[in-house]
Amino acid sequence: MPRSLPRRLLTLALASALALPAWAQATFAPFTVTDIRIDGLQRIGAGTVLTYLPVERGDTLDAAKAAQALRALYKTGFFQDVKLDHQGGILVVSVVERPAINKLTITGNKDLKTEDLMKGLKEIGLAEGETYNPLNLDRVTQELTRQYNNRGKYNVQITPTVTRLDRNRVDVTLAIKEGKAAKIRHINLIGNDSFSDKDITKNWESHTSNWLSWYKRDDQYSREKLSGDIEKLNSWYLDRGYIDFSLDSTQVAISGDKKDMFITAGITEGDVYTVSAVSVSGDTILPKEDIEKMVSFIKPGSTFSRAWLELATNAITARLANVGYAFAKVNPVPTIDRSKRTVAIDFQVQPGPRVMVRRIVFKGNTRTADQVLRREMRQFENTWYSQAAIDRGKVRLDRLGYFEEVSVDNEPVAGSDDQVDVVYTVKETTSGSISAGVGYSQLTGVNLSLQLSENNFLGTGNRVSTSITRSIYQRRYDFTFVNPYFTDDGVSLGYNLWWRKFDYSSFNVAQYSTNSGAAQVFTSVPISESDSVSLMFGIDSNKILAIEGSTPPPLVDYINAVGNRTFHAWRMQAGWGRDTRNDYFMPVVGMTQNLTAEITLPGSTVEYYKLQYDVARYWPISRALVLRTALNLGYGDSYGKTFTRNLCFTPPTLIDSNNDGVVDTSVPGPPPSVPCLTTSPDYVKTVTARGLPFFENFYAGGIAAQGRVRGFMDNTLGPVYISPGGFRQPLGGSFLLAGSIETVFPKLFDSPAARVSAFLDFGNVYDGWKNFKANELRASTGVALLWRSPMGPLSISYAFPLRKKPGDQLERLQFTFGGGF
Repeated sequence: MPRSLPRRLLTLALASALALPAWAQATFAPFTVTDIRIDGLQRIGAGTVLTYLPVERGDTLDAAKAAQALRALYKTGFFQDVKLDHQGGILVVSVVERPAINKLTITGNKDLKTEDLMKGLKEIGLAEGETYNPLNLDRVTQELTRQYNNRGKYNVQITPTVTRLDRNRVDVTLAIKEGKAAKIRHINLIGNDSFSDKDITKNWESHTSNWLSWYKRDDQYSREKLSGDIEKLNSWYLDRGYIDFSLDSTQVAISGDKKDMFITAGITEGDVYTVSAVSVSGDTILPKEDIEKMVSFIKPGSTFSRAWLELATNAITARLANVGYAFAKVNPVPTIDRSKRTVAIDFQVQPGPRVMVRRIVFKGNTRTADQVLRREMRQFENTWYSQAAIDRGKVRLDRLGYFEEVSVDNEPVAGSDDQVDVVYTVKETTSGSISAGVGYSQLTGVNLSLQLSENNFLGTGNRVSTSITRSIYQRRYDFTFVNPYFTDDGVSLGYNLWWRKFDYSSFNVAQYSTNSGAAQVFTSVPISESDSVSLMFGIDSNKILAIEGSTPPPLVDYINAVGNRTFHAWRMQAGWGRDTRNDYFMPVVGMTQNLTAEITLPGSTVEYYKLQYDVARYWPISRALVLRTALNLGYGDSYGKTFTRNLCFTPPTLIDSNNDGVVDTSVPGPPPSVPCLTTSPDYVKTVTARGLPFFENFYAGGIAAQGRVRGFMDNTLGPVYISPGGFRQPLGGSFLLAGSIETVFPKLFDSPAARVSAFLDFGNVYDGWKNFKANELRASTGVALLWRSPMGPLSISYAFPLRKKPGDQLERLQFTFGGGF
């Protein structure tokens, strides 16, 4: 809602107050007022009326004084009729009160927010509890109609309804039918000889209907949008050297049914000017040569461009603001030679006083302690002002995830022109939850969970989480504590404790299950504004429960070769991360990178390592389109000894099933499971365990974040074991390659909690990087919806596999609810 609306409504109210009805005057000779009686009052007290009445006991009341009294009482707005009479020396004031507004309701408004409308109406007295004035209501209806017309909605209907109630009250309802905005059918530029209409208008917000108009709504007429487009038209020519460009006329026509708009603009291009000289003058504060280097990209002989002037001006003011000159001004003064079609530019620098930040103030953080916000600051109190440091503080607050909105302003210190207070205003959002919830995904079915999670525990910024999760494939108990500022330098310290029972056969993975638990301690050290290194050390135990005859033989052989179903590990992990995103929830620019190296230390049951690298980058194409590219790489292998064992087994039973003298050896004996003392090949099988343990393998396919290739069933890509009955059991692999190219439409929904995207996924896993084959990569394309709903995160995708092979398990519609995106 434009800021001008409340002001316009207030102006209308003042005008209506002056439009008084004809006064009801009694004809009487002047007399001396001995007393005053007021008749007809219901809600208003007699004392209130006497306060406004310019007549007191002992005054002589004549016609002029009576007219003055009537004007004063009408001007209050409390009465719809006032009469004066007298009984002897008693002045009798008879009034008819205007009704009071019991309830004010606005329905049907979408473009104009209800809270903004209510605020504007209250300023003119049209609010619950105020006196009802029908003239105010008529004027407001006209103003709202005008506001909708400015948005291109010429079919808007605003119907006020007044319902009379007892005790002189009314209910007022404004029913709004906004209708559809008139669509732009034609844009015509007259006088543009050097450029086509298409080139000039391609960056306008106003367009004729096209295949993206359903999303951008750029074919809907709006006076505000057109004003911005006219400014872009002016900038288009000034940025290309047309200093004498002029806009001669602008015409907007509407069709008879008020559904179509036709826009015409007449222009004069003029001639192209070039730059003849560039100079810098004034008090530059910094060495003049440094400032001249900042404008050196504007070279004599080049075509004049106002955009270049703005770029140079902003660069100089930003540089000065970073060394304390918060109010520095740079005025590019052009000297135009029209005969030669040249312009000389002098950048006049006015630094103003050097400014010191007196205080940093935080507002809106009702739950979060000031210290939690203050430690994210890069601008400090009682130091020189730095715009870069102030802006960096805002970005760091945005990325905490505690706040829905963060804004920063400078407030001058009264009586001082060289001091300011920097004020950060935040709007807190939910940073944790206590929930007993239900999640569901096609892969794992129903997930029951009880979780206490708080990312800003008691406003301290510490993260605490404890949860219990149960589903058909897992039971899990977790506890996590993280202090992100264990030291004042930003070194974090945290702890993990967890135990889980996990059935992989319910997870589209080979049939086996695990009972595992771990205790871990980890820390993170910032090395720059966007980079940090981390270190984790822990101990864990993992008991493998394999099923003879169901678990794939390669997995059983691995367990038998190691000779132990319980794997103990002393685990260490080191990592590096970089995060330059502009926002925690809905980034539109920046990137994230994470590189981790995990190793089980000597003395562990199996000694191995894993390397992972994940990168994602956001490219802002326009306000309505963001490109996201991502790549995930993973590799693991053993570095310790190779386990080899000889196991005894009973050879196949010898049967002559057809009584034809031919022995049938297709009936197997029991599988090998115990060490063998004999060396006879008929009774011995040698098993070996090498490489990355199977329970640490990478997986690809499905909607999961790692190895995501939507359109294929979760975890089903890569090496598989096919049983004699044809049952496929994915085994995963020690080498992962997956990626995604995704176009995100952040403006499709008017909500920061939801986004729609179109994607292209690719990836697969392999049994070692030496087995990588590009032609084995799978690929898919489709659309996805991600929504942080009040009940938990929801992810839905519909994909079409582009590269697939026989045997691949496809699943076009995939969704998960209650899990992370």
